[in-house]
Amino acid sequence: MPVIKASSLRDLKNRVNIHDVVGRVVTLKKAGGGRFKGLCPFHSEKTPSFNVSADKGFYKCFGCGKAGDVINFVIETEGLPFTEAVEAIAQRFGVTLEYEAGSGGPSLETRSLRQEIFDIHDLAADYYRQAFLAATPQGEFIRAYWVKNRRFTLELAEEFKIGFAPPEDSGLAAALWKRQFTEEALRQCGLFFTREGALLTIGALRPRFRGRLMIPIRDHQGRIVAFTARQLELTPADDPAREAKYVNSPETPIFTKSNLLFNLDRARSHATDGHPFVLVEGQLDALRCWSVGLRTAIAPQGTSITEGQLALLRRYHPQVECFFDSDSAGQKAALRFLPMALKAGLEIRFLLLAGAEKMDPDLLFLERGLAAYDDVKKSSCSAMAFACQSLLPQAATASAEQKSRAATALYEIIAQTDSDVTRMSFLSEIAQNLRVPQAALERDLRAYLLRGSGSRFAPAHSAPTPTVNLSAGPSTKAAEAHLLFLCLHHESLLHAFARELPHEWIDQSQPAGLLLDRILAEAAHNGWAGREQLDQILETEEEKSLIASLLFEVAGDDDLAKMANEGLRSMQRRFLEPKVRQIELEIATKGADLDSQLPSLLKQRAEIIRQLQHPPKLTLDS
Repeated sequence: MPVIKASSLRDLKNRVNIHDVVGRVVTLKKAGGGRFKGLCPFHSEKTPSFNVSADKGFYKCFGCGKAGDVINFVIETEGLPFTEAVEAIAQRFGVTLEYEAGSGGPSLETRSLRQEIFDIHDLAADYYRQAFLAATPQGEFIRAYWVKNRRFTLELAEEFKIGFAPPEDSGLAAALWKRQFTEEALRQCGLFFTREGALLTIGALRPRFRGRLMIPIRDHQGRIVAFTARQLELTPADDPAREAKYVNSPETPIFTKSNLLFNLDRARSHATDGHPFVLVEGQLDALRCWSVGLRTAIAPQGTSITEGQLALLRRYHPQVECFFDSDSAGQKAALRFLPMALKAGLEIRFLLLAGAEKMDPDLLFLERGLAAYDDVKKSSCSAMAFACQSLLPQAATASAEQKSRAATALYEIIAQTDSDVTRMSFLSEIAQNLRVPQAALERDLRAYLLRGSGSRFAPAHSAPTPTVNLSAGPSTKAAEAHLLFLCLHHESLLHAFARELPHEWIDQSQPAGLLLDRILAEAAHNGWAGREQLDQILETEEEKSLIASLLFEVAGDDDLAKMANEGLRSMQRRFLEPKVRQIELEIATKGADLDSQLPSLLKQRAEIIRQLQHPPKLTLDS
């Protein structure tokens, strides 16, 4: 296994801003003091508690307690081992790594299966793209299909790397075989049919996609993880899925369709207040939206939206406009989507085209361009108005029983949100749309929730991670945490502590004491390379969380100087005062039996008292 040099790791952390890495996964907003905040990628939340310090190179979630540096973040979010996480960051940001002598660099044998499959998909996308551009009859056919049949531009095809899988071709298998990918990666990448247990050869790699338009599917970080393949006249008759209009990649170690939204990697940078996400049904709908300038369009990867996709969406922006086809299937899909969206904490509106019996976003934008978006926004409706209209279209003439059944179905939707204010607002809308008294709806909703039907939707709140209160001054139990804070924020003080703070004064029965002792030992014996060295000495998640909490604390220099000496004084008293009491107890209980030892005991007592009267005092370097 290759070993990356410590100096190379420090260089990587100095050159790569943690904000740029985390920002690929989490939408971050400035929070003051050089910090950024966003929704935690490690647990579900509606109020941001995930903090990133670009200056200090650390992240910390004060909701679930997860913490670490840029390498830890990639390890946690991408499931990579340490070395591969470092190599992935270096590759993305153009940082050259150095390896310890004799350990070698990264090789095909040591790469993770996930990374191999990422590489395979990049090569496959290039291969399909070249087939799309080829000066052959098939290349001319697919370009004509894209431009004349689908009425997209070749520039859009270039931007999204649209490709073509030739009907009868082993070229992709040969290209990948030549690159010496492992058998496991070739079997699990999803691009080929293989026989389990059979010897793997080029001939045994039977292409899954043949004679189809190829649309690359990217995850929210922009990496190609799968393909959607559209049926064509060229799709061969012996294709196992010949009659399927669309065929998707199977799930693989890098692709889970329920956790992915098409075009989110691009749309997330355009979604802001006043520019919500626009959720459409299919990839071609999203491509059409993008082609006319609607940059926030996204689509589920599969037949229906999932909770995982909505949780991912909520990280970036809470506002979503649902723009499904206006046929019955599209409206049912929208109604299924609504309760999940409310549970995820999303703000939902539904886009409708007044007077249109059928509405296909692809055709609508093709015919009318971006102006169509302004029209459908004018006739958009709130989530609850849409639900009422869908469940009870003829509310004015509906019977009491019909209204009661519709209201019960709406309670099921309302129960998804844990906000009483939101629930009351929804009930007000329902009362207007169903033409029933709001007071009656409120009574029925309370009864519904008390019966337990809605209890399963109550949010699970994570217990907050305890934080260190530095402003209160050091207690005897918290002294180590205060000195650890000083060491992290004022590294010149760290060396002073390493010289002046006796090892035996430190209480190592708690994490702060263990870490303080470990850091001071590093400074005294091995030198201290700075905070970028922390990951090498942190051993547990509790230690990472504590360090991150301390790094996010801020105090003025005057307070820090005072805290330094108060902390030393506290630790000195905690260590020496019991010794004085022990000497006094021994003198009091043994009396005359101590005649020969009494002068020595009194001298020891006097020396300890002298030390207590003249505690160590340090000053902060400017």
